[in-house]
Amino acid sequence: MSRCIQSLIFVLAAIAGLPAIAAEGPLASANVEALKGEVLKLNRDLLILEEDLLYPAQSQIAVYVSMDVGHYFKLDAVKLQIDNKLTASHLYTEHQRNALIRGGIQPLYKGNLKAGTYSVSAFFTGIGPEGREYKRAANLELEKTDEPAVIELRIADSAGKQQPEFQLVQWPAP
Repeated sequence: MSRCIQSLIFVLAAIAGLPAIAAEGPLASANVEALKGEVLKLNRDLLILEEDLLYPAQSQIAVYVSMDVGHYFKLDAVKLQIDNKLTASHLYTEHQRNALIRGGIQPLYKGNLKAGTYSVSAFFTGIGPEGREYKRAANLELEKTDEPAVIELRIADSAGKQQPEFQLVQWPAP
């Protein structure tokens, strides 16, 4: 954190000296470019610091959506609930569905949870086999520790059943 403060002090001092730099001529553009580089570094450091403060590792939870194949289910929407409270929801475009089918993983939610036991539920809405409206839910009992929790909402085709399967999978802690 002190590095960020030092960088901020440097930038402020440099900004205060801009009129003197402008009078130097060709050297001025090199100094301005160096100043821009320092500002970009400072901005990156501040963003990292902000994320660390907002989402500390010991209370962090992240939820992602993935889809395997997609022959038996056309995803329209996902709703995520933690302890029966709506936490996140998303409506999908054709482009987003195609990205998921091609192997993409969509970040759905990032937040904080204290250590404890939580009920995580996901509700999937879309078009299922034979073009019918399809609504399914999947649940997971999450035992949140002081480690970051990562949950995947996985939609996969079951060729044997010719239907989609919905799972909530907790990834192992790093």
